Amino acid sequence: MTSPDAETHAGPPIARPFPPLPKIWVGYIIGVATLIAEMVVVSQHPEAATGTPMIPPLYLFLPAFIGGVYWFVCVYQYHVVMNHIPAWRHPISPGKAVGYHFIPIYNLYWIFKWLQEIARFVNAVLGRPAMRPGLAGGAILVALVLRFLDPGMGMILLFLATSHVSACLRPALDAFATAAGEHPGPPPFS
Repeated sequence: MTSPDAETHAGPPIARPFPPLPKIWVGYIIGVATLIAEMVVVSQHPEAATGTPMIPPLYLFLPAFIGGVYWFVCVYQYHVVMNHIPAWRHPISPGKAVGYHFIPIYNLYWIFKWLQEIARFVNAVLGRPAMRPGLAGGAILVALVLRFLDPGMGMILLFLATSHVSACLRPALDAFATAAGEHPGPPPFS
């Protein structure tokens, strides 16, 4: 008698596709919504344009907050994908990837560290320096600082830098899957 979990086929295990990369376009939409909310705030409260400190209205706070949370979801999803690559040991768990962003001062280093680990995979699979973590990390750092000055533009820059990570990771995953005999992932804008 065999258990239901036992393998019933001969040969290599069935290849499973990678989990999907995060949908960066959602972040762009949230960034545009934040920009529109900023314009509404300035039109209704002209003193906001002069830099006078004020508590942001809910319709500005919500898209800015949701955009930040969604960016952490994207970071989490990148590491889910990286941890599902067969024969590749990714040293960062998805929870650790997001959680270390909340440690003051260390988070400045952490942006570059997790990007470096993804770049290590991308560059190894593609056989060339296709992803430079310093460039993406610098853009993410500038975007996070800019979010305090202009939340909408900061968020758009944040997702622009994040789309660079996807643009580098997607061909590496496809090349890895092709080399392993699996089918490549979904099309770029899925």
